[in-house]
Amino acid sequence: MVEKVIFNLLAVTLFISIFIKMIKKNDTTYVYILGVEFVGLLINFICIFFNIEINAFFKTIMYIFSVVIPGVVLLIEYKTKIDFPEMFRLAVAKRYMNSGDTDKAKEYVFAIINKYPQSYLGHKMLANIYEKEGKNSNAIDEYIRVTEINNKDLNMNYNIANLLNKEGKNDEAVQVLQDILKKQPEMYNATELLGEILFSQERYKEAITVYMNALKYNPASYDLYYNLGMTCTMLNDFQRAKEFYDKAAQINSLMYNTKLTLGQIAIICGELDEAEKYFNESIKGEAVEAGSYYYLSQIALLKGDKEKAINYMNIAVSLDPKIYNKVQKETVFLPIKKEIKKPTEEDKKAHKRNELSAKERKVMNHLDKTCNLVGSLNNNDVKMMTNMRNREKQEKEKQRGK
Repeated sequence: MVEKVIFNLLAVTLFISIFIKMIKKNDTTYVYILGVEFVGLLINFICIFFNIEINAFFKTIMYIFSVVIPGVVLLIEYKTKIDFPEMFRLAVAKRYMNSGDTDKAKEYVFAIINKYPQSYLGHKMLANIYEKEGKNSNAIDEYIRVTEINNKDLNMNYNIANLLNKEGKNDEAVQVLQDILKKQPEMYNATELLGEILFSQERYKEAITVYMNALKYNPASYDLYYNLGMTCTMLNDFQRAKEFYDKAAQINSLMYNTKLTLGQIAIICGELDEAEKYFNESIKGEAVEAGSYYYLSQIALLKGDKEKAINYMNIAVSLDPKIYNKVQKETVFLPIKKEIKKPTEEDKKAHKRNELSAKERKVMNHLDKTCNLVGSLNNNDVKMMTNMRNREKQEKEKQRGK
């Protein structure tokens, strides 16, 4: 009996509270909650009127409809400071958005914003819709509005920077990203985007500073060391680049790009044995780059092993038919040009290039051009460079011994 009295008092109180809310807010969306409550109260009324003892299932339904659902709605409103009508319209808008009907989604979002001009979630969803439609300028405006409502959500500032970058407004994007990292230096996606933009603008020293600062918060990040290696490469600081690539390779030994790049740097420094080691390691991965075989062929020629050079180059051409024309133009491969198999049209059509980012391609091309400068070295040149390097090491060791 006590249970029934408590239940009735609680259920009626919740019903009246939500009804008053509907009147005050002047929003009939609350009718959905009142309708659910009414079903629960109706079950209770029938039980009392006809003196029926219902089973556990119907009793559970009665409690959920009359007390749990309205109670949860009021609690969420209290905790989030968001009215149920706003939540309801956002849920419907999201459903339409996920189904691809952005026009219908926008109808609901506009209804939210008209009724709740300071709706953080409403403006955020509208920004997402504009971004999905490719209307970047409109999306930026909405994200700015979101930050005005809540300036603590730095993810919105990141979205603004990302869209500014897409719109070609890189300087503005850099400013936004720098402001983000002052407030939250560990925010990795902001670091990554800022580094990419600075790299694309050839502001390599600034990019290095950004990546180095990020290492304080992500000391075991393969991507940071790899990006540092690429950036130092563009400054022709090959010794430092090698150190960063080595650390990246230690973190993820399966990434063939790192080993390929280390091999190219070793060639530039005249360290052919080390270069050969890196290239052999790079071809063990699943995504094999033709460049590794190309350089292995070059090293074999420099070491006087013509047979091995031919085999390596034929593999390189089979992986990337474009290398054939490149080989024909380079004098270093003069001794084996006639032995290289010309790719057929079928080979060219079947060729699938490994996916590299524009940034990686830029670095690879830079290294390739630099490698070409030393590509005409003969064995005597290599020996001379090795001897000079050994003498430098010996001198340093003597100085340390003193």
